[in-house]
Amino acid sequence: MSRQVNDDALDIMFRQARTQNKWRDEPVTDAQLRAIYDLMKMGPTTANSQPARIVFVRSPAAKERLRPALSQGNMAKTMQAPVTAILGYDTRFYDLLPRLFAHNQAARSWYANDQALTHALRNGSIQGGYFILAARAVGLDCGPMSGFDNAKVDAEFFPDGRVKSNFICSLGHGDPSVLFPRNERLPFDEACRIL
Repeated sequence: MSRQVNDDALDIMFRQARTQNKWRDEPVTDAQLRAIYDLMKMGPTTANSQPARIVFVRSPAAKERLRPALSQGNMAKTMQAPVTAILGYDTRFYDLLPRLFAHNQAARSWYANDQALTHALRNGSIQGGYFILAARAVGLDCGPMSGFDNAKVDAEFFPDGRVKSNFICSLGHGDPSVLFPRNERLPFDEACRIL
């Protein structure tokens, strides 16, 4: 049995996938949102910490709550998207480690310190990458962005202060007719070293 993903999957998840700016009028189902999460949660995080927290903004009322936090350049495409996910990270992720990393009950003490936010943001961002790949794997296009006011999003969607927003990602079926030409990617020798 081959453990390598085939070319079709690589095209869907990487080579032909694009950041979308306009959306077709096709719904995103609850089943698709659950499938995204069920895939992304399987990706590795430090000590199985899983700090990512997601709010799926789909209803017109929820979109209006998000609107004041969006930058002008991101407003139209975000409001048009069938769903926009707010990807945040739990600043007290370590409280769940006795359950999530059960074979070592000391794990909570490793992170319940002044480095907790660094770990939460790092691992939440890693999970954000898994989120994008999972969305593509279940047949959706993505429009990830950071053009929004984090403080406004946090006040509106995470008012207890425990979760902080990282980035937002619109989901749906993109309109390829309005895509910009693909920008250059750095070649291996410019971005990498083998020592």
